[in-house]
Amino acid sequence: MNRGKMIFAQVMEFAPYHVFKYCVKRYNGDYKAKDFTCWRQFLCMTFGQLTHRESLSDTALCLKLHKNKHYHLGIGKPFHKSTISRANETRDWRVFRDFALKLIDQAKSM
Repeated sequence: MNRGKMIFAQVMEFAPYHVFKYCVKRYNGDYKAKDFTCWRQFLCMTFGQLTHRESLSDTALCLKLHKNKHYHLGIGKPFHKSTISRANETRDWRVFRDFALKLIDQAKSM
């Protein structure tokens, strides 16, 4: 039995949550979001990038196959592909741009 954190959760510790929340608040990113927040969207899309998924369908399928590990990945409850697709269409992209710029600045200082 695994007693430590998953590698994905360890990598996500480098992404400061409070900075992300500031970016979300700046552009009102979670407006009318009931369950699938910008943070969950960020985690799902990051998971797809880090695991070399080729499409959104591939990412959603991979996450669906590991739905019992969503809590340990930090994603929470399972979701449908249409949920993340709709979030990608409607959410303000500037939230993620600003956060990426903050992460780049953090990496430069290291």
